[in-house]
Order: sequence, then structure tokens, then C-alpha cells
Amino acid sequence: MYRPNFYESTCLRCSETVYQVDRVGPLKDFTFFHSGCFKCVHCGTKLTLKTYFNNQHKQDDKEVYCSSHVPKSGPGHLDQTAVGIRQALNAPRTSKFVNEQIRGTRTEIDGAPLGGSRQSTPNGYVGREVNSPSQNESDYKYGRFDASALHIAHALKQTEVQKAYNKAREKPIDFYLAREEQAHLEMKHRKEEDDLYRRFAKKREEEDRKIQSEFQDEWERELQRLTHKFEKELATSRRSRDEANVLTLRHEQQKEDLEKNMTLRRSKKKESITRKMLEHERYETAALVDRQSSEMLELISARRSEYMQSESIFLDDEFSEGAVPIEYPLNAPIPAPPAVSKFQIYTDPIEFEDVDRIAISVAQEDQKTFTDLVRQLVGRCTTDIEKARTIFRWITVKNLNAMHFDDDLRGDTPMGLLRGIKYGTESYHVLFKRLCSYAGLHCVVIKGYSKSAGYQPGVKFQDSRFRNSWNAVYVAGAWRFVQCNWGARHLVNAKEAPKQGRGKNDSLRYEYDDHYFLTDPREFIYEFYPLQEEWQLLKRPITLREFENLPFVRSLFFRYGLHFADEGYGAVVFTDDTGAATVRIAMPTDMQSCLIFHYNLKFYDSDEELSYDGVSLKRFVMQSVIGNIVAFRVHAPCSGAFLLDIFANAVTPQEYLTGEPMKFKSVCKFKICCEELQTVMVPLPDCASGEWGPTKATRLFGLIPITHQDPLIFAGRSLDLQFRMSRPLTDFMATLHKNGIEEKKLAKYVTHSTLDDIVTFIINFPEEGQYGLDIYTRELGAPQHHHHHNNNSSSSSGEKHLLTHCCKYLINSSKRN
Repeated sequence: MYRPNFYESTCLRCSETVYQVDRVGPLKDFTFFHSGCFKCVHCGTKLTLKTYFNNQHKQDDKEVYCSSHVPKSGPGHLDQTAVGIRQALNAPRTSKFVNEQIRGTRTEIDGAPLGGSRQSTPNGYVGREVNSPSQNESDYKYGRFDASALHIAHALKQTEVQKAYNKAREKPIDFYLAREEQAHLEMKHRKEEDDLYRRFAKKREEEDRKIQSEFQDEWERELQRLTHKFEKELATSRRSRDEANVLTLRHEQQKEDLEKNMTLRRSKKKESITRKMLEHERYETAALVDRQSSEMLELISARRSEYMQSESIFLDDEFSEGAVPIEYPLNAPIPAPPAVSKFQIYTDPIEFEDVDRIAISVAQEDQKTFTDLVRQLVGRCTTDIEKARTIFRWITVKNLNAMHFDDDLRGDTPMGLLRGIKYGTESYHVLFKRLCSYAGLHCVVIKGYSKSAGYQPGVKFQDSRFRNSWNAVYVAGAWRFVQCNWGARHLVNAKEAPKQGRGKNDSLRYEYDDHYFLTDPREFIYEFYPLQEEWQLLKRPITLREFENLPFVRSLFFRYGLHFADEGYGAVVFTDDTGAATVRIAMPTDMQSCLIFHYNLKFYDSDEELSYDGVSLKRFVMQSVIGNIVAFRVHAPCSGAFLLDIFANAVTPQEYLTGEPMKFKSVCKFKICCEELQTVMVPLPDCASGEWGPTKATRLFGLIPITHQDPLIFAGRSLDLQFRMSRPLTDFMATLHKNGIEEKKLAKYVTHSTLDDIVTFIINFPEEGQYGLDIYTRELGAPQHHHHHNNNSSSSSGEKHLLTHCCKYLINSSKRN
């Protein structure tokens, strides 16, 4: 995630201001160049985003080089024995943080007794079976702490030579395939599709008539039976007029009930038949598109080969001098793990700015043929990656789920082009495959399971409830995953959907999730499991049981570069017999200053139960940040299962202090299981929500702790806390909290003083026990009405509303300390 000021950047080469229209970057360490200055520093060769390299052996060298002059190292290898990776592996873990936030003993650190009687793991205590991949495997260990774990993979990315994938650019499709010839084949396919849809419509009508006839016959039989019964009851004995009226009313009511019942049964049967027919129609449509796609690819490949026999198809003539260009394969290759990662193909979506702009422009209009649509999309694309990209972006921008269709859609109308989407016979994935074939790309639809809407960690995949489909497209010399539906999912469900009546330009929203374009198999496997093992595209495929046990993470987890700080995390985390369990997530260095976290805890099987004995479940979780590790220490208040949902957002301190509500998105979820509980749990003091510890004070206000760097403090009957101000602050205030005592009664036990740039808080505890200390402040001269107090859970004085929550500590006061 990039947050530099693009409008006040300077060129690394000439040190002049770089403006938007003439900017290349951000590159290494957020450097920029004028387009005219973007040349090899050694030979002056003009460079592009596809041909430049950085010096990966000197971190402070921000210059750019051509492929011939980029500094190269001698023989060597890069694995867990390399210096940089060895340092990462041997880095000492933070051991100062005491997780025992409830009972406050010094004997247990990180949930494990110092005496070593029991060793704790993220999934619980030793001896519990953890269903995760074997540690003996040399391939990727999902969620584990080794050279192949997520955080080491991020470190490895920084050591790779940028743009490891370098493919010759090709002439667009217009050079070797006439539009008319492609359109002619499309018309042949359109006729086949028309015939198929006519068969679908005829079959639907036949089934509808059949159901109507069946229920009409049954209705007449049942009505005759009721009438015969009614007439028989009237004739069996003499009845008074009132009795006859009662019988008549009962008969009419029975007729009405029968009609309602039969209407309901008819609707259910029709729905069931329609669902089965639609499933069959989807199968037939997919088979037709599969065959037609093969025919379209054969045509494109034949014309491409013919063109290459007479002329070169490559735009970069100089490329072929030093290397043999890789031609796009005629036949679809077998599935295999990609040799290079997504990061090596492109590092930032901004590299696709031009092709994205084309996709957005094309999406604002409707086309009558797929030939016209795809030619508009890929007409300027010179690589297979760009072709796949512009098709992916068109689908995510078009927002097909929200489109309105006429009831009568002929195939030769603009909206008729997407009639398969309207009728439900064609999915995003089948459409993506079809469009790829028109662009000359191999593409397949993969079926399997996904951790989609409604899924919770710990759920087993035993039925068709979480079945899903996605694509693999062959680009950059390998099969790569694309999930168009999830790439645009947040557009469809966004609350800020455009209102009716707004202009076309106003209603288009260009947000999307780039994670689902060319996703690396190592990340894709966390959310998607194919029915065919080879389409995992992993060197060591995993089982369905292992997939179920992988931590439940979302795309934002990978976008922020997060990873688990300990090995062995699974979807289900077991507490020890005291009800304690910890989830620790590590942040990349460049995100520490802007990432903020939040959490929610609720009972696993209930959306409503957010409290226990009238106390919010959030008070049984301690969130803290030390260094680049954010820890969530859960203490279950009772035995049972809980759902821990962890959220994150990247904001600057300035954005945080504006008072605007923070919008958090889920990054991961865990099922917390407490099978036994030997201790009565006590909730944390009722402090302001959010993280514990002084890290927040340093991040937001530049307030640096002098005396206490950890969120948990062991104190005697008094305590002095000192901070150093790195910038002017004013109006400090601290409030003390303790379960069972009103905040007002504790106000007199906290004072503070300021001397130069040192602020000291003095606390004299009225009795032993556990306390929470909230600290508030604001910057000198800051407008008071801009200050927010969304973290103020209690307000004993009006002044507090003018201040911003700064940080909080958990303090265990005892004479023994």
C-alpha cells in the first residue's frame, strides 16, 4: 500500500519536481523519475516499467539500470542459510509481553510456565493433534515459521531482481487476424447458441405445461372429492338451515385451503424443476463455450502461425538478439506450479494504468458482438498479461450483477451479448473463459470449494454449500488464478451503491480487489480448494482436511503483507485449561506506522450473544502491539466455542485524528475452543476500546515511553509513568478504572506533571488489584472541535470530550511488587 505524496515528488535523476503527467514511479523506496530521465544510469538506454532493473545488492542504490548493466552477484544461493534470511530466522522473539493479563502473576510469560511443566502452542497445549502440513515437507508451510512462511516469503521478495519475468511484446491481433474472419466464426457460434437457447426455452415451456396439467388434474380430483363429501353430509340426515350454512362455510374454507396448499406445492415443485433444469443448462452452456473457445483459439493460432512465416510478430526486435522469444503455446499446457511469483511479474497495479483505463472506457458502452468487445479491449495490448488484465478489469467494472436487462433479449442486441448472465446459464467464469478465447488466451474454469460468504473457521466441507468456480489463465509462461467475481464482490455489496438517476460517469465505481488477479497459488489455497488436485498448482498439494485447517484469512491479510508470528496456527485455536489462547500477527516494517487493528469476540454459534453475564466479550481479549507484532490474548469467560474476528485498516495519524469513523475490514478469523476451564475468569477493566500499551501514543502523538514500554505493568501501591514529548502536546488527563469501583471515586488517585518535554503520571492505588489506566491528550494549537473521542467509553468530565485517547495500561498492584 503506497501513501507518498505523488504531487510534490522530485525526480531522482535531475531533482526537479515531477508532475502527474510526466511521472514514472513510485519505484524503489518510493522514488520517481521524469519519463525523459528514466534511462539506464550506466549507458543512457531509454527504459520502461517492463525493462528497468534495480540494484538488489545495495539497498541505498535507488538508480535504475538496463538488463545489461544491472549489478549482478557471483555464484551463490538464497535460502534459509543466506545472511539476510538467517537473520530473520534467528531474530529474537519479543518476550517482554506478559499475556497473563487477568491474574497478573509473574511466573508465566507468553502463556507458558517458566518451570516448563507445560509448553503452549497457538493451537493449545502439547499433545493435541494439529491437522496441518508436515514439518518435514521442503515446500511451503502454510502459516508456519520457517524460510517458506509468509513473512520470510515477503523478505525474499525484496531480494529478487525486479521484473524477473521479461517477455517479448507482440503485435496486436489486428495484424494477423482480420476482424471479419473472427466475426464470421462468432456468427456461426451465435447460431449454435441461439439453437441451444431455443431448446432451453422449449424445454422450460414443456415442463411448465406438464406441471400445470398435473396440478390441474389433481385439483379437479380433490375438488370433486370435497364436493362429493359435502353433498353426502347434506343428504345423510335432515339439517337445519343454520347447520347447512355451517357445512357450506366449512366446505368453502376447505376449498380455499386446498387451493392455497396446491399453489404452494406447485410453486415448490416448479422451483425444484427449474433449479435442476438450470443446472443442466449451465452444464450444456459451459460445454458449448468450451468447444467454441477451442475453435476460436485454433483460428487465432493458425492465422498467427501463418503471419509469423512471412513476418516477425514481435515488436522488440532487439529482444531476440540476446534471447529466443517465448511463443504462446498452440495447445493448452498441463497444469503446473508457476516458476515466478506475481510479485516478479508486477509490483503495483499502477503498472496497468493504461490498460485499466481502456477497460473502464469500454465498460461505459455496450457492444453487439464479442469480436467488437474484445478488439476494443485488447486492440492495444502487446502481452498476454495485458490481455488478461483488461478482460478482468472490464468484468469487475461492468458490475454484471447490477445490470438491468430487457425481457426479450435477442442475440444481436448490445445487451443480448450478455443474455447468458441474465438467464443464469453463464457465470462470470464462463464469460471470462469465452473472452479470453477471443483474445487468443488459454483459460479453464475450475470447480471446487471456497471459504465464501457464510463460512466460519472450523466448518467442514461435506456438501455443496460452499461450492464455487474460478479461472486459471495461461499467461507469463504459466497457469495463474483469476477470480473475477471476488475481484468485484465489494462493488456489488457496497452500501454506497450509486443512486438511480445519476449520470453514467458518476455511477461507475472503479474500485476492485487486485489480489484476485494472477493470485499466487500459495495465497490462493487459503480460500479456494479445487476438486482436481493438479489445479492447486502447488509443488506439494494439500488434502481437503488440511485446507479446512488452514487459518481463515482474507485478501486484505496478503495486501497488507501480514503473517503469523508463530508456527502451527490452524482455523481452530484451543485454549489451555485456564481459558487462555493467543493469536500473534506480524506486520511488515513499512506498515507499522499506519496499520491499526481492531477485533470482535462473540459466541461461535450466535450472532447476537456479544456479552457474558452482562459484560462485553471484548473485555476478555487483550490487544497489544510491541514492535511489529500485534497480539490478541483471549481469556474465555466460560467453556465453549468463540469466534475471534480480527480487523485492520491502514491510515495515517492525521487521518486517525480527524475524528472520522474508522472503517475496518476483516483480515482473519479464528474459532477459539475452550474445552475446560479451571479458573473463574475476570474481565479486563472497563477502559477505552482498542489496543493496550504505549505504542499507540508513539504512533499518533510522538509520545515516547521512558519508564514502561510494555502494556502490562506490575507495581506496588504507587507508580510513576514517564513519557518524553517529541512534539508539543497539551491538556493531559488520565483516568483510572477497576472492576467494582466507580471511576469518579478513583479520580483523586491519579495526578500528572509536565517539566520541559517530560510528562509524569503519578498513581497511588487505594487497594491491591488490577487497574486500567487511560491517558488522553491533544496536540498544542489543534482545533478542539476536530478532536474525536470515539474511544471514550466513559465520560466523567466535559473536558474529556475535547481530547483524544492516547494509550492505556493494564496495571497489577500488589505489596509483593
